[in-house]
Amino acid sequence: MKVSGSYTFPASAAKVWDSLTDPTVLAGCIPGCEGLNAVGDDEYQAVMTVTVGPIRSRYNAKISLRDKDQHRSFRLVLEGSGTTGFANGEALITLTEQGDQTTVDVEGDSQVGGPVARVGQRMMGTVSKMLMDRFFACLQESMQQPQGTD
Repeated sequence: MKVSGSYTFPASAAKVWDSLTDPTVLAGCIPGCEGLNAVGDDEYQAVMTVTVGPIRSRYNAKISLRDKDQHRSFRLVLEGSGTTGFANGEALITLTEQGDQTTVDVEGDSQVGGPVARVGQRMMGTVSKMLMDRFFACLQESMQQPQGTD
């Protein structure tokens, strides 16, 4: 299943990059994320709860940031499994700075299997896009909050 989106931030690419690669920010913005723990360089273990139609499932997930080109792009890789199936995906995240704002483009592909896929097959694209939109809305909001002084 393909998923894509484009999101604009009123900030530099460096600031957006810092938020996109900060585990604390990610844990707070990934819908259903119950925690994000580092297990290596740019690799994290997470527990996530996702609802698709009538099915609510808890997943153990591995999230990796790969092929990083600082302030420009990286690949986000997700491998998750739970009692109602599995979800694997990969997305290319590209940042483009223009003036005082940065556009983040996402092009991804995912595979879902098990009971959750059979029951919610028609809803998967809509749910994936909704979760991605919620993540980026949270990220935009978190970047607008005042930061502490150094």
